[in-house]
Amino acid sequence: MKGIKFSIHALEPILATSFQGDPNSDVSYSYIPGSMIRGAVIGRYLRHYQLRELDLNDTQVQQLFFDETKTLYLNAYLESNDEGKRTLPVPLSWFKDKDASLPKADSTGFMQIYDRAIEYDLSDEENITLKNLEQKFCTLKRKTVTLYSEKRRINIHNFRNRQKGTATKEQGEIFRYDALDSEQTFQTAILCKDPELIKILQKLLPESANLWLGGSQSAGYGKTEIRNIQQLSTDWCEIEIKANKRFNHEKLTITLLSDTILRDQCGQVTANAHLIKLELEEILSHDLPNVKIYANSIIVGGFNRKWGLPLPQVPALSAGSVVVFEDVSLTSEQIEHLEFFGIGERRNEGYGRVAINWTDEAKLSAIQPNTTENEQVHLESTSQNLANLILDRIYRQRLEKQLMNKLGEADTKIINSGSITNSQLSRLLLVAIKGLSNNSFDTVKEFLNPENLTKKARDQLQSARMDNGNSLYDTIQNWLNTPKSWITNPQDVEVILNSSFQRNVNDETGIQLVNEYTLRLIMATAKRAMKEKN
Repeated sequence: MKGIKFSIHALEPILATSFQGDPNSDVSYSYIPGSMIRGAVIGRYLRHYQLRELDLNDTQVQQLFFDETKTLYLNAYLESNDEGKRTLPVPLSWFKDKDASLPKADSTGFMQIYDRAIEYDLSDEENITLKNLEQKFCTLKRKTVTLYSEKRRINIHNFRNRQKGTATKEQGEIFRYDALDSEQTFQTAILCKDPELIKILQKLLPESANLWLGGSQSAGYGKTEIRNIQQLSTDWCEIEIKANKRFNHEKLTITLLSDTILRDQCGQVTANAHLIKLELEEILSHDLPNVKIYANSIIVGGFNRKWGLPLPQVPALSAGSVVVFEDVSLTSEQIEHLEFFGIGERRNEGYGRVAINWTDEAKLSAIQPNTTENEQVHLESTSQNLANLILDRIYRQRLEKQLMNKLGEADTKIINSGSITNSQLSRLLLVAIKGLSNNSFDTVKEFLNPENLTKKARDQLQSARMDNGNSLYDTIQNWLNTPKSWITNPQDVEVILNSSFQRNVNDETGIQLVNEYTLRLIMATAKRAMKEKN
């Protein structure tokens, strides 16, 4: 493919508004749409040639911006941390076990992914409940998948009167912007059939130039920087696997790499994956067998700055949708044609991108991306204190949720509460409260020391049985000896901003907070037993 690729580094949050959220909020896409990049290039074209508006009869203008057989502006997806590659949408045919989670970035472990487009029958896998992946973007290298998620920023604004410059009773509504956060890097490509068009684009997009994208540009949104401009090699494709290595698969899989707008036989725009079959039949000039589909739909639109009006909203198949054909093969030339031009409408704006036979592996290993050096945040002492305070609050909220879940389990309920007196439970409650004030287990351990207990007290603690069969004494000793053991999944409470700011059950501050909530668990267990006795 001919064209250029370049990185877009966000210097400010980017508001690429989608149709999510409530009427009082603007929620950005998780990527930068190709239509938005095309609009920014048009703006640079007008300034470069000192024009007030485009001459739509000019052949060069038509080929650069409006002819989907000449120039295609691809969506800008997150750039990978390690190799600087453009990530791609996660296929909807990829599933994981619902209880599985990604290991830490510095871990040697992985999370198993099952590609049901390759192997539908998973009866050999026992005790597995499948669910889709939460992450939206990925890179694939052999059998290893690196999963990525965009970072977002939520800002609250209030509507201001244009003349007064402040909110009024009539115009003072509160609204929210959920935007792509700054200091993220995205990568895009512009595909061209004519080398002369590539030269023009290189003039319009010089290295380190600023590119303004999205809405609310006068309110601190949309400033980006162009980086790492490269001309594409002739054999470049989005999935970076040559077509001559993908034409002889047992199955033909079509993966949508962007949202795709299709029309049915009546001319109606419809989010129906079976229309992909009709598109391929028209291209290949022969009928295809029935398909297996993993798809989702989305409403797409846009905004025309020339008109100052939104574009019509239409349904589309969402990026990541997968269609599978049995016993169908394409030639490498057909694969290259499909992947260059795509399918459907508005292809020059990034819609309708496809990948043919992306992978033939039924099982893949998923990992987290490595943290790059530019993600390390160096803060002043005041900001560090504030960041730690925020971390602690989030970590406490998650521990609180774990505590509430634990209190509903069998090993926190005494089934024979009559075997222990209220006075004994009160002593246990008091020593736990004292330990909480000191953030120490010492008072509880001293209370439970057999040498400090009378025979009657020891017998009561041993005879009081939890719903799981263990004694109250053994249960509390287990919590004290291994405080994090009562947390069902330690990764659920983990909070990570970067390598310098994180809370988990293994770092010093995280351990102290786990100890605190362990004492709260002991207190709650004693209180409930006293309440049930009364």
